[in-house]
Amino acid sequence: MSKVTVVGAGKYGSTTAQRLAEADIADEVVMTDIVDGLPQGLALDMNQSRPILGYRTKVVGTNDYTDTAGSDVVVITAGFPRKPGMSRMDLLEKNASIVAGVTRDIATQSPDAVLIVVTNPLDQMTTLAADVSGFPRSRVMGQAGMLDSARFAHFISETAGVDILDVEAVTLGSHGPTMVPVPSLCRVGAKPLTEAMDAETIDELIERTRKGGAEIVAYLKTGSAYYAPSAAATAMVRAVVEDSGDVMPVCAWMTGEYGISGVYLGVLAAIGAGGVRGVVEAELTPSEREGLVAAADAVKEKVADLDAIEV
Repeated sequence: MSKVTVVGAGKYGSTTAQRLAEADIADEVVMTDIVDGLPQGLALDMNQSRPILGYRTKVVGTNDYTDTAGSDVVVITAGFPRKPGMSRMDLLEKNASIVAGVTRDIATQSPDAVLIVVTNPLDQMTTLAADVSGFPRSRVMGQAGMLDSARFAHFISETAGVDILDVEAVTLGSHGPTMVPVPSLCRVGAKPLTEAMDAETIDELIERTRKGGAEIVAYLKTGSAYYAPSAAATAMVRAVVEDSGDVMPVCAWMTGEYGISGVYLGVLAAIGAGGVRGVVEAELTPSEREGLVAAADAVKEKVADLDAIEV
């Protein structure tokens, strides 16, 4: 068993803490936030559900990073959420200072932790956390592909009218407009997606997946998604805590895979106790590979914007 910290007690952070506690995969889940009383109250409420749901993991709410010391995994959710009409890039300057500060505190208290970043803009914030922490890049990753793949699977299931558990979907690339849903790796039952649907329908679902977060933001008006994102983050934490080696789409550091180096990018990777064990190169079509390279180039351009921000 182990200790997991969730930074941020907003809807995303608190739901992630709740899912992690209910999964019963850690001795303790620490939830920290700058708002006095918020994480403490939420933690107390969660702990009182343990005898009803039958799990033992204790949630600790705190405003003090010393309580996070010795964490094995840290999920960084802190930051401003998107508002309607706001792109992920609009968030860059706002969230860079927050993520940098959080990362410094976490690195001091838990120098051996695996960091999972979920704050947007995801690719840039993951890069920033790696730079600020000084951790090996394998111990810093971003949560995007798990979420985007789940959204793609949902849209496929709804459109095809099939059981969601009979759908396999994969998205790679960046978390945003240069996301690369990968039809060649998707399945509907025993059929490849390309046999289950026509090209026009697949293209429509790909476009909707790329805008999946914005669609939810438009409905909510004053917040962003947190149920599916927290489920995705929890799956990643589980893979680390259980040292499972599960292969899943995450934002990982590239060291030559697909001919791409020196950038955090959404790819399939084996996840274990030390974070990313290794990137798994999938067989992609030429157009999918081109999309992945284009996504890497776009992320590199945006990461360069961090140089102009004091953190």
